[in-house]
Amino acid sequence: MADPVLVEVTRGGIVESRHRGAVAVVDASGGVVAAIGDIDQVVFPRSTVKAIQALPLVESGAADRYGFGPAELALACSSHNGEPRHVATAQKMLAAAGRSAADLECGPQVPSSESAAAALFRAGERPGPIHNNCSGKHAGFICFACHEGIDPRGYVRPDHPVQRSVTAALADVTGTALDERNRGIDGCSIPTYAIPLKNLARGFARFVTGEGLAEKRAAAARRLVAASAAEPWMIGGTGRFVTEVLEKLGGTVFAKDGAEGTFCAAFREVGLGMAVKCDDGAGRAADVILGAVIEAFVAPGAELSRRPVKSRRGEVVGEVRAVHNLKEMLTK
Repeated sequence: MADPVLVEVTRGGIVESRHRGAVAVVDASGGVVAAIGDIDQVVFPRSTVKAIQALPLVESGAADRYGFGPAELALACSSHNGEPRHVATAQKMLAAAGRSAADLECGPQVPSSESAAAALFRAGERPGPIHNNCSGKHAGFICFACHEGIDPRGYVRPDHPVQRSVTAALADVTGTALDERNRGIDGCSIPTYAIPLKNLARGFARFVTGEGLAEKRAAAARRLVAASAAEPWMIGGTGRFVTEVLEKLGGTVFAKDGAEGTFCAAFREVGLGMAVKCDDGAGRAADVILGAVIEAFVAPGAELSRRPVKSRRGEVVGEVRAVHNLKEMLTK
C-alpha cells in the first residue's frame, strides 16, 4: 500500500514539495477510529516513546527518592534544545543520585538551540553529553539504576537491567513483542524497537486512560502526563512545535515528537491515541499532520495544521500545510 500525500509545501502559492505518510488513531482497546495509509507497517518510534521509557523511574520510587517534581519528570520525557535550564535540570537530577555528566552514555551534541550553542562556544566550552537532547532521559535511567542498587555503567546496552526494564514497559504499553528481531540502536545509543504504527497509537491511548495497565503503571503514566502539561517548555524548548502544542492544549493533549518524521499523541478527554510516520522522515510534515488530527478530534480552532515558510529575513513566503481533505480523511 502506497501512503498518500498528506502535506504540501508551498512557495508563492505554488506547491513546491509533497510529503506522504500514514496516520493511525486508535482507542485503548485497539479499535481503529481512523486509518490513513499503512498503519500495520512497523516503524521506529524514536523519541516519541520517551514517556513510556520513563515509567520505571517513577514506578520504582526513584523519582520520589530523589525529589523529582514536574520539571525533572518532564525532562526525563524530553528531546530538549540544550538550553541552560534544560542542562541545569539534567545536572540536578544526576547530582541527586550522586552522579554527574561523566556518567552519561548518550554522546555529545551541540545544543539544538542556536542561542544556547552560540553561548557555549563564546564561553570557550565544548558540547558534551549533558547538552544532548536525550540527557534528561539518560539522567532518569542512571537515577533508576542507582535507586535499584544497579551499577549504571553500560546502561545503554540491551542486556543491561535498566534497558530490560525499559523494554518491558514499552512492550507492555504497546502490546508488542520486542527483541533482537525488531531492535535497532537510537541516536543516543539505547535500543529502539520497530513497532506497528497502530500499536503505538493504542499504546498512547492506554498511557493516558490507564486501560489495560496495572494500577501502579497507570498511576506513573498519569504523573508523567501531568508533568508534561505542567512543564511543556522542558519537553522541547524555545520555538519547538511540541512545546507549543502542550502550552496550548496540555490539559487535553499529550504529545511527543520523534526523529525521522514520527509523532505520537493522546487525547485525554476522548481516550484516543495517535501515531504518525512520514515516509521521507520530514519532521515539518509530522508537525502539521498532528495539528490536523488535533483539529479533527479535539480542538477545531487550534490552528496547528499550517506552519509558515519564511525567508532568511523572516518574511512569510509560503506554508507547510495539511492537504485540504486530510481532516475529512480522518473523520469519514
